[in-house]
Amino acid sequence: MSESTSVSTSKPLEYIQNLLMELLNTPSPTGDTTAIIGRLEREVSGMGLSYSKTRKGALVISVPGKDDTHARLLTAHVDTLGGMVKEILPTGRLRLTQIGGYAWNTVEGEYCQVHTQAGQTISGTVILHNTSMHVNREVGTTERLQDNIEVVLDARANTKKETEELGVNVGDFVYYDSRAVQTPSGYIKSRHLDDKASVAILFGLLTHIHEKGMTLPHTLHILVSTNEEVGIGGNSNIPANTCEYLAVDMGAIGEGQATTETCVSICAKDSSGPYHLGLRNRLVQLAEEEGLDYRVDVYPYYSSDASMAMRAGADVVHGLIGPGVANSHAYERTHVAALDNTLRLLIAYVQSPIQAEG
Repeated sequence: MSESTSVSTSKPLEYIQNLLMELLNTPSPTGDTTAIIGRLEREVSGMGLSYSKTRKGALVISVPGKDDTHARLLTAHVDTLGGMVKEILPTGRLRLTQIGGYAWNTVEGEYCQVHTQAGQTISGTVILHNTSMHVNREVGTTERLQDNIEVVLDARANTKKETEELGVNVGDFVYYDSRAVQTPSGYIKSRHLDDKASVAILFGLLTHIHEKGMTLPHTLHILVSTNEEVGIGGNSNIPANTCEYLAVDMGAIGEGQATTETCVSICAKDSSGPYHLGLRNRLVQLAEEEGLDYRVDVYPYYSSDASMAMRAGADVVHGLIGPGVANSHAYERTHVAALDNTLRLLIAYVQSPIQAEG
């Protein structure tokens, strides 16, 4: 594997970074993705590309190729982790239910926004019940659970009735602040890099194809899915001519992992089982030919849009790549080099021939 971090895609890379920061600052927990899909629709329209929306609210974009009988599908999910009001407590505070899987301690102390059914937004903070060290000596040892994590609103609402009078109801979505930052050293740290980093990369790929006037060897479909974090992502609306299905999602980093914050990660296996060996080997070959910084890795507690499609019975060759992202489902971090390496692999991949056999 190459250690090169040279940037040969500076223009689309700048576009990716700008779009990513905008996406990170647009709330989109699973179930509440209309606004962000609308933003991406406008982006696609500006490129003059054909697209449609599914009944589940996902976005499907198509780029015609020389061969329309054998197509490939790239997917990334724009939905994120979040919360929903489960109960309004007698104190006027809110008890939450999780959207997606994360540990409660990763959102403790986070600023948030409660989006009411009437369209209002009320700010607040996620805290542990009785969180003051000056009155509770058990703060440090208390297990963080749904029953003791609360949202205190930035409003004079000290009873259930007063909170209800603000327009807050059970079922209202709660957005956790992303706190997105890009450092001078090239790191991007934020909530929800999973998987908005990959969505931005796919749009960078579309921009590259559009601006270069490229004619692809095979028709390319891109699916921006909206339900991945709850396990029902890109498992439907797969165009009939799709032969290869490549999910673009974060590369998991941690103890025992090979993936880094600067590389493109190629997944060999996750909790759903192995990904297609032939496609994986071709991705590795392309990465080698392009001189990319890449790693092949196994993600032990992970699934993707592609694995969901396989569980739904899709008869496709499936794979998974993505930029290395640290601290998954918490306050995540990646590097511009990882975005670049992933983009460059995708550019090479969409220009390569589809294998005749799976």
